[in-house]
Amino acid sequence: MARRAFYSFHYKPDCSRAAQVRNIGTVEGNKPASDNDWESVTRAGDAAIQKWIDDQLYGKSCAVVLIGAGTAGRKWINYEIKKAWNEKKGLVGVYIHGLKDLSANTSSQGNNPFQGFKVGDTEMTTIVKTYNPPYYDSKQVYGYIAENLAAWFDEAVKIREKY
Repeated sequence: MARRAFYSFHYKPDCSRAAQVRNIGTVEGNKPASDNDWESVTRAGDAAIQKWIDDQLYGKSCAVVLIGAGTAGRKWINYEIKKAWNEKKGLVGVYIHGLKDLSANTSSQGNNPFQGFKVGDTEMTTIVKTYNPPYYDSKQVYGYIAENLAAWFDEAVKIREKY
């Protein structure tokens, strides 16, 4: 079965880092929005953004939240997490702060975006796994994500089946 993921991330600061993860190729992702496409969607307002997210989530079995410095607590990231969980999709978080952006900069580690969400009385952070590559070199971070992304995806889908 093909691994079809929705990639959730903070667009402006992390789009080049997200592109690196998408290009790994072990997990098929949603079509990336160009800057112009995304600006058109956002200019059309909240209903258009929500529809775009809903359309992108359709047919996917897992949402991969790419965690950068400012990912946690963002309105649309929160919506994507809730929507994916409610649609019984797997959820997994991957820290990407160690990947270089187009300007060759890394960023600081962000907070866990699943913190504050509950499944019944259980904190989502005890259910949904996050992975933080144990390297400082961008190439090693990329290699670690590339080596493990498919397994993390599969595990997230299995975990979600239990709830």
